[in-house]
Amino acid sequence: MTQPSPNGAGAFAAFEWTVALRYLRARRADGFVSVIALFSFLGIVLGVATLIVVMAVMNGFHHELMNKILGVNGHAFVQAVESPFADWREVTDKIAKIPGVKLVAPMVEGAAGISSPYQQSGVLARGIREADLKRMPGVAGNLREGTFEGFDQAAGVAIGQRLAEQLGVHVGDKVTLIIAKGGQTPFGVMPRLKQYPIVATFSIGMSEFDNLFVYMPLAEAQPFFNHDDDVTVVEVFIDDPEAIDAFRANLAGAVARPLIVTDWRQRNKTFFDTIQVEKNILFIILMLIVVVAAFNIVSGLTMLVKDKTKDIAILRTMGATRGSVLRIFLIIGASIGVIGDLFGFGLGLLLAKNLENIRALLNKLLHANLFPAEFYFLSQLPSIVDPAGVALVVGMAFLLAILASIYPAWKAASLDPVQALRGE
Repeated sequence: MTQPSPNGAGAFAAFEWTVALRYLRARRADGFVSVIALFSFLGIVLGVATLIVVMAVMNGFHHELMNKILGVNGHAFVQAVESPFADWREVTDKIAKIPGVKLVAPMVEGAAGISSPYQQSGVLARGIREADLKRMPGVAGNLREGTFEGFDQAAGVAIGQRLAEQLGVHVGDKVTLIIAKGGQTPFGVMPRLKQYPIVATFSIGMSEFDNLFVYMPLAEAQPFFNHDDDVTVVEVFIDDPEAIDAFRANLAGAVARPLIVTDWRQRNKTFFDTIQVEKNILFIILMLIVVVAAFNIVSGLTMLVKDKTKDIAILRTMGATRGSVLRIFLIIGASIGVIGDLFGFGLGLLLAKNLENIRALLNKLLHANLFPAEFYFLSQLPSIVDPAGVALVVGMAFLLAILASIYPAWKAASLDPVQALRGE
């Protein structure tokens, strides 16, 4: 060993690294201490990797659900007040001229029943113009069978693929739509039933929507739901959903008619707030894995200090300063933290980038469905790695490793070499 100068070596000098790395290498006499260090290392690896994967999944859930919900339901919903929405054409034209608006879709919406010769279900029927349906983000790019061409003239319906599977029908087959409040007769209001051919099926990728929505021509939906020439709602899609406040301000100046305007934040606030709360809680819970690993560092270094009391005393008598001893044990704890951080970072990214493939493999090996779409709304396991979130996880794990090393390192630096060697 190189003897330090009487004035003490420079901060984090080569001799300090040499001693620290020698203490990190296991010898038979230090086996138990090394086992604790190994568990500390594995704890940090698993904690960091798990946090990266969980945060990626939660980010993926938020992103995918937001895209799918807003791709079908719009960003703003405009409804008439005081009178039926018969002037929807004029209002639609004015809204379309507002900066940032990319689609304005007048609709007639109503709950209905749908049946085939094999099954029946409840749906939300939407009357919409062909031009608007072709531009709707959540539907236009997810056509599975049939076509939207000639939708207005076809007098047919487009339904979700999961609903089609549930009903046992395909494009060209006929389904019956049923509403309770149909036409007025001498015997009172009677249910209305009408058969429609299926002209297209779509798959949004969100099971709830693929089982729920039925699109029909607006001109067909108006008499079916007892509307003359009015609509129930005008849905608005804008370029940036986060700029909804600016749109609402522009809408108030563009349209003088009394309107009720709600936006995607109001309609989905509870849903997205719940996801954020779950994300925060999972982060705190899983960070406890790293905290436990940090406590292992404390115990491991404390035992190492006790085991190396004589060595520390000899180093002090040879000229090593208290600062040098402190830094030696800080290097040991930091090395465990940094190496564990790096391995956890790599493992976490590897898992996060291949989650869907891993899920498919496990489903095949276990003959099970580990991510049922009917429970989680999505047909695939989403994963989006957020660089800021990953940096936060890695940084906190490293900080905890440093903090865990301070007390044992301070105890080592505080040893009195005379007292330590007195019994030798």
